[in-house]
Amino acid sequence: MRIADSPNQDDRPAGSAVTLVVLHSISLPPGEYGGDGIERLFTNRLDPAAHPYFKEIHALKVSSHFLVRRDGEVVQFVPVERRAWHAGTSSWRGRERCNDFSIGIELEGTDDSPFEEAQYRELAKLLRRLAGSFPLKAIAGHSEIAPGRKTDPGARFDWARLFAELAGASL
Repeated sequence: MRIADSPNQDDRPAGSAVTLVVLHSISLPPGEYGGDGIERLFTNRLDPAAHPYFKEIHALKVSSHFLVRRDGEVVQFVPVERRAWHAGTSSWRGRERCNDFSIGIELEGTDDSPFEEAQYRELAKLLRRLAGSFPLKAIAGHSEIAPGRKTDPGARFDWARLFAELAGASL
């Protein structure tokens, strides 16, 4: 696992147990894979002149705990004990501010494209490790915690496949 420290993080509220994992999808520029746009966005180094879309988003202060690239490489941006800024305005089972009690995992991809074998394999490994360290109770898509506002990881994400890979894990 590679570390790329993001400044977009802070302390979780005192006593906040991490019980939720939120899955996202992202590609920068949209629909393009393999570049450094995601890492640059999460580390506040996105050049607004590098692509027309970057002009719209370069000033965002966002992060995630992890990114799983198309080839399965895992990049960590924020220590799991700290709060990453991935969920935005959100609610899970009546509880607001999902960043307070969740771990955010980005998958390099789009809402309408299938994800890669290597991504499912590495995501399952990461989730098993996290379940061994935190009292995780659920995994949700960004679309589930911010309905009407977010659609990721999208209809092409294979939830059944992920849960089959996690069979026996304490989630």
